[in-house]
Amino acid sequence: MIKLGALARTFAVIATALIVAMPVLAVIWVAATPTENIWPHLIETVLPRQIMNTGILMLGNGIGTSLIGLGTAWLVTMCRFPGRRIFEWALLLPMAMPAYVIAFVYTDFLEYAGPVQHGLRALFGWQSARDYWFPEIRSMGGAWIAMSLVLYTYVYMMCRAALLEQSVNVMEASRMLGRGPWRSFSTVVLPLIRPALVVGVILVLMETLNDFGTVDFFAINTLTKGVFTVWLNMGNAGGAAQISLVMLTAVVGLIWLERRARRGRGYIQGATRAKPLPGYLLTGARGWMAAIACAAPIFFGFIMPTFILGRYALTRLSDISSSDYFLYVANSLTLSVSAAFIAVFIALVLAYGVRLHTKTTGFVARLTVGATRLASVGYAIPGAVLALGVLIPFAAFDNALDAKMRDIFGISTGLILSGTIFALIFAYVVRFLAVAFGSVETALGRVSPTMDMAARSLGASPLRTLFFVHMPMIRGSLMAAGILVFVDGMKELPATLILRPFGFETLATHVYQFASAEQLADASLAALTIAASGVLPVILLSRAISATRSPSRKFANSIGRRVTLTPAG
Repeated sequence: MIKLGALARTFAVIATALIVAMPVLAVIWVAATPTENIWPHLIETVLPRQIMNTGILMLGNGIGTSLIGLGTAWLVTMCRFPGRRIFEWALLLPMAMPAYVIAFVYTDFLEYAGPVQHGLRALFGWQSARDYWFPEIRSMGGAWIAMSLVLYTYVYMMCRAALLEQSVNVMEASRMLGRGPWRSFSTVVLPLIRPALVVGVILVLMETLNDFGTVDFFAINTLTKGVFTVWLNMGNAGGAAQISLVMLTAVVGLIWLERRARRGRGYIQGATRAKPLPGYLLTGARGWMAAIACAAPIFFGFIMPTFILGRYALTRLSDISSSDYFLYVANSLTLSVSAAFIAVFIALVLAYGVRLHTKTTGFVARLTVGATRLASVGYAIPGAVLALGVLIPFAAFDNALDAKMRDIFGISTGLILSGTIFALIFAYVVRFLAVAFGSVETALGRVSPTMDMAARSLGASPLRTLFFVHMPMIRGSLMAAGILVFVDGMKELPATLILRPFGFETLATHVYQFASAEQLADASLAALTIAASGVLPVILLSRAISATRSPSRKFANSIGRRVTLTPAG
């Protein structure tokens, strides 16, 4: 017989998952029951090209971010070279820079009328574009570079955290057996951190699928752009939802393949992770090459765009007092901070619910896990389609309540949910829940099941075990999840454009409106503010990741003082 407490916990997890999954279910419903079925027309015309372009973009970003993120994580964690301490946190700085801002900046810098080509023409005496060849920035290659310079931070963060949390004994054994740095990395370390690498790459692929600003500016016809075209230009929400299902199927397939590949394998952190990691000393040319390899993504992904934007912003400082700049800052902070707290809380509830049902079977366990997986796929749906999924149930609720109040009391309630900040925060939570859930679930997966058994044998309930055992152990990952949601919330664009209340502007919408109209100077101050808002969080994130190898005696003692276990029965 199921105990009442267990039944209540299961109901809470399933109810939370279904509420969060409501926009996803609404999109599926709209896709299955379109008012005008244009699916055959899409298949015959634009859909194959959109699928191919999306696949090429995902492949390029996946390879690029894996090479940059994994390589830099290995260098700063396992090697000793000049500047390593600075690179540990500086490599996360591009996370604060939106990909569409990178696209705007480098297009302005490298296009025909930009300073680079203008300087080349003046230097060599060229008169027109026919006199020389210069790579086209508004291309698939340009999109790869612009997005990889930002998205590699997901892979870097996940891989660095996994490297820091590995047992020293395994690496020492590899070195004692005569394996050098490369063989130790490829045959020992890489298999151990593969789950973290895969999670980082999946986040990159999801972000690639959801990007609209970059592909729209570079005129790349992807599935995401197809969604905007079908819905906003053709007015067919059903067709847009059908295209989004193609994207959703691709992401669900990636997640399924990853989980199937690691089925039956354990990745539990060792007890000796508090010991310092063995480091490979890189001196001379090798040390400077490592420093250059780490400095390059920081320079091109953060320093150079910041310098260009700063030059423009200096010419607009006098406009701050006469503009609504501070109002945009307050709006962005309100949305991002609220979404971060709510998303981390829900992610913790869902991830712990999955952990409790991992070793159990039956309909309830399958329903819990299935509902949780469904709730965490919102990141795979484009922001515009997700906004559609929020508007449908919220508008239905508002209309039903308004009709009921008119019939009973003769008054109109108007819009209570749709067209409000609540709808926008709800969309943010659904949109970024996968980011928080992936980080929290990975962290809980590295906690040995013996911790649960020890706490339960001493009479601690699952709830007390979560608060006093698991949460202190994964506090770094919880902070990382919150910071990721906050930084992504500051950059969120498509859902904000559609769901924002009338007259409500954020920094992201302000930047996009001016930059897409080729007025980068007017958008520079807001773009710099978005980047600056992420600097302190990413530094704290780096410190939280680095603290995972701090000695644990004080930590263990603090847990012992806070956990008051009652006798069983």
